[in-house]
Amino acid sequence: MNNIIFIHLLNDYSGSPKVLKDTIRAVHPHMTRSKLYLGSSGDGVLSDCDIPITKYWYQRMGCKILTLFSYILSQIVLFFKLLTDHTIDKSAIIYVNTLLPFGAAFYGSLTGRKVIYHIHEISITPTPLKYFLMTIARKTSSLNIYVSDTHMQVLRIPNVPAIRVYNALDPDFIDRARKSTYLHCHDGYFNILMIASLRDYKGVPDLLALAWSLHGQTDIHIDLVVNDDEETIARYFEGRNLPPNLSIHPRTTNIAAYYVRASLVLNLSRPDQWVETFGLTILEAMAFGVPVIVPPVGGPTELIDVGVHGFMVDSRDQADLLKRVLQLHADPDLCLRMSRACRERAKDFSPESFASNVTSAINQVWNSQI
Repeated sequence: MNNIIFIHLLNDYSGSPKVLKDTIRAVHPHMTRSKLYLGSSGDGVLSDCDIPITKYWYQRMGCKILTLFSYILSQIVLFFKLLTDHTIDKSAIIYVNTLLPFGAAFYGSLTGRKVIYHIHEISITPTPLKYFLMTIARKTSSLNIYVSDTHMQVLRIPNVPAIRVYNALDPDFIDRARKSTYLHCHDGYFNILMIASLRDYKGVPDLLALAWSLHGQTDIHIDLVVNDDEETIARYFEGRNLPPNLSIHPRTTNIAAYYVRASLVLNLSRPDQWVETFGLTILEAMAFGVPVIVPPVGGPTELIDVGVHGFMVDSRDQADLLKRVLQLHADPDLCLRMSRACRERAKDFSPESFASNVTSAINQVWNSQI
């Protein structure tokens, strides 16, 4: 391989930057003079990724309209930063992570460089923005990489070759998961864990409703770990009556510590508002041998078998959600069987397989087979 210019917008601790870091790690031994263009807002897993980083301006705002304006301006800045970077080889591939950095795709198309999109999202709002980004990808991309078969079917962009490459886990994370022991209860508590951004469509209101339904169960506790800071947490929950059995934690660099003490992991994304394309936190939980409850649509349906690794529940159906949680709470043997099955299933998503698949895709583009 030669020169790849990786592009990403928001550096945080969510799934898409983690996958990009895995991609960089996979292809780094074969590259020369490659770099990462990274939006300047936020700190996260891409802050240290073993290749040079060039920051371009981007700032998240408290207002959606202002954030949209900031985003569009950021892509203009990105375009001109790339255009004036004379160190980029003419043969370089522009590797756009998520649909959002369209300024890089414009740059690649204008300068005759091939563009690869690694797509992670389905639910983009407002709708005109979604179709604008899909149009840019259709006109500029040589290859679209999707994270699940369902994702590729739902967001297939016409006239662009596409492949599916399942995400994988970091080797250090896998090693820590392998050394952990699953327990049905920790210090007398059945601990429920959910990791999500503070967005209604991620099922946070549904988790609050579940917590209130469970608050008579004195041996059940819920941890919500959010991909936000203390100030954002305070603003989101202002004026809300929080149940006493719920603890809310800000973003962390040590998410594994929460999986170690989890009895059950939830993903409550609302199927009508947000379709999970893969569900990296689900795979992380399974690597630690923790049973899961996931949405009945999207990528999570390719990760688990119902009754074997956990259950599929529409979070809007509170009665069913409560039933499944109480079922697992009351049946340690079932949880232990699921735990063993989860660990076995997680082995199917190895870093070696991911590295082989993503480097093969890049090589095909480089060799003009796509």
